[in-house]
Amino acid sequence: MNVAQMLRHCNYVLQVPLKKIELPSVNHLFEAIGILTKWEMQIFNNGIPRNMPTFQKLIVNFECDFDEEKQSLLKTLDEYLQNLKNENVPARHVLFGKMDKKDWGFLEYKHLNHHLKQFSV
Repeated sequence: MNVAQMLRHCNYVLQVPLKKIELPSVNHLFEAIGILTKWEMQIFNNGIPRNMPTFQKLIVNFECDFDEEKQSLLKTLDEYLQNLKNENVPARHVLFGKMDKKDWGFLEYKHLNHHLKQFSV
Protein backbone atom coordinates (compact mmCIF):
# COMPACT_ATOMS: atom_id res chain seq x y z
CA MET A 1 0.00 0.00 0.00
CA ASN A 2 1.32 3.45 -0.87
CA VAL A 3 0.30 6.82 0.63
CA ALA A 4 -2.51 7.52 -1.88
CA GLN A 5 -3.94 4.03 -1.35
CA MET A 6 -3.74 4.53 2.42
CA LEU A 7 -5.76 7.75 2.10
CA ARG A 8 -8.43 5.90 0.12
CA HIS A 9 -8.42 3.08 2.70
CA CYS A 10 -8.90 5.59 5.55
CA ASN A 11 -11.71 7.21 3.56
CA TYR A 12 -13.42 3.81 3.22
CA VAL A 13 -13.08 3.17 6.96
CA LEU A 14 -14.71 6.54 7.75
CA GLN A 15 -17.58 5.63 5.41
CA VAL A 16 -18.57 2.73 7.70
CA PRO A 17 -20.05 4.94 10.47
CA LEU A 18 -21.55 7.14 7.71
CA LYS A 19 -23.45 4.01 6.59
CA LYS A 20 -22.04 4.33 3.06
CA ILE A 21 -20.09 1.08 3.35
CA GLU A 22 -21.64 -1.95 5.01
CA LEU A 23 -19.25 -4.55 6.36
CA PRO A 24 -20.10 -8.25 6.24
CA SER A 25 -20.95 -9.93 9.51
CA VAL A 26 -18.26 -11.92 11.30
CA ASN A 27 -18.58 -15.08 13.34
CA HIS A 28 -19.02 -14.81 17.10
CA LEU A 29 -15.39 -15.71 17.85
CA PHE A 30 -14.05 -12.84 15.73
CA GLU A 31 -16.61 -10.46 17.23
CA ALA A 32 -15.51 -11.47 20.74
CA ILE A 33 -11.87 -10.84 19.76
CA GLY A 34 -12.88 -7.49 18.23
CA ILE A 35 -14.72 -6.42 21.39
CA LEU A 36 -11.74 -7.41 23.56
CA THR A 37 -9.40 -5.54 21.21
CA LYS A 38 -11.57 -2.41 21.45
CA TRP A 39 -11.53 -2.57 25.26
CA GLU A 40 -7.78 -3.25 25.35
CA MET A 41 -7.06 -0.27 23.09
CA GLN A 42 -9.24 2.00 25.24
CA ILE A 43 -7.98 0.81 28.62
CA PHE A 44 -4.29 0.91 27.72
CA ASN A 45 -4.61 3.66 25.06
CA ASN A 46 -2.87 1.34 22.62
CA GLY A 47 -2.80 1.77 18.89
CA ILE A 48 -4.14 -0.54 16.23
CA PRO A 49 -2.55 -3.99 16.69
CA ARG A 50 0.08 -4.86 14.06
CA ASN A 51 -1.15 -7.03 11.20
CA MET A 52 -4.76 -6.77 12.30
CA PRO A 53 -6.88 -8.30 9.50
CA THR A 54 -8.71 -5.89 7.18
CA PHE A 55 -12.18 -6.38 5.74
CA GLN A 56 -11.92 -7.11 2.00
CA LYS A 57 -14.18 -4.12 1.22
CA LEU A 58 -11.63 -1.79 2.83
CA ILE A 59 -8.56 -3.04 0.98
CA VAL A 60 -7.22 -0.75 -1.74
CA ASN A 61 -4.99 -2.55 -4.23
CA PHE A 62 -5.31 -0.27 -7.24
CA GLU A 63 -3.62 2.98 -8.20
CA CYS A 64 -4.91 6.21 -6.65
CA ASP A 65 -4.07 9.87 -7.15
CA PHE A 66 -2.64 11.44 -3.99
CA ASP A 67 -4.23 14.90 -4.39
CA GLU A 68 -7.66 13.47 -5.23
CA GLU A 69 -7.52 11.04 -2.30
CA LYS A 70 -6.37 13.76 0.09
CA GLN A 71 -9.29 16.03 -0.88
CA SER A 72 -11.76 13.17 -0.75
CA LEU A 73 -10.56 12.07 2.70
CA LEU A 74 -10.80 15.61 4.06
CA LYS A 75 -14.36 15.90 2.73
CA THR A 76 -15.36 12.54 4.25
CA LEU A 77 -13.66 13.48 7.52
CA ASP A 78 -15.73 16.70 7.69
CA GLU A 79 -18.93 14.72 7.08
CA TYR A 80 -17.91 12.13 9.68
CA LEU A 81 -17.14 14.80 12.29
CA GLN A 82 -20.53 16.43 11.69
CA ASN A 83 -22.30 13.09 12.12
CA LEU A 84 -20.27 12.34 15.23
CA LYS A 85 -21.10 15.74 16.71
CA ASN A 86 -24.81 15.11 16.02
CA GLU A 87 -24.51 11.57 17.43
CA ASN A 88 -25.62 10.19 14.08
CA VAL A 89 -23.39 7.11 14.15
CA PRO A 90 -24.36 3.42 14.33
CA ALA A 91 -24.93 1.85 17.73
CA ARG A 92 -23.04 -1.24 16.60
CA HIS A 93 -19.97 -2.29 14.59
CA VAL A 94 -19.84 -5.81 13.15
CA LEU A 95 -16.40 -6.45 14.68
CA PHE A 96 -16.24 -4.16 17.74
CA GLY A 97 -19.81 -4.70 18.96
CA LYS A 98 -21.75 -2.00 20.80
CA MET A 99 -20.48 1.47 19.93
CA ASP A 100 -21.26 4.96 21.16
CA LYS A 101 -20.01 8.37 20.06
CA LYS A 102 -16.89 8.04 22.23
CA ASP A 103 -16.05 4.58 20.84
CA TRP A 104 -16.39 5.75 17.22
CA GLY A 105 -14.28 8.84 17.87
CA PHE A 106 -11.55 6.91 19.65
CA LEU A 107 -11.31 4.06 17.16
CA GLU A 108 -11.45 6.27 14.06
CA TYR A 109 -8.78 8.54 15.53
CA LYS A 110 -6.54 5.57 16.38
CA HIS A 111 -6.98 4.12 12.88
CA LEU A 112 -6.23 7.36 11.06
CA ASN A 113 -3.30 8.16 13.36
CA HIS A 114 -1.91 4.65 12.83
CA HIS A 115 -1.76 5.07 9.06
CA LEU A 116 -0.58 8.69 9.04
CA LYS A 117 2.33 7.70 11.29
CA GLN A 118 2.96 4.58 9.23
CA PHE A 119 3.62 6.76 6.17
CA SER A 120 5.04 9.79 8.06
CA VAL A 121 2.36 12.01 6.54
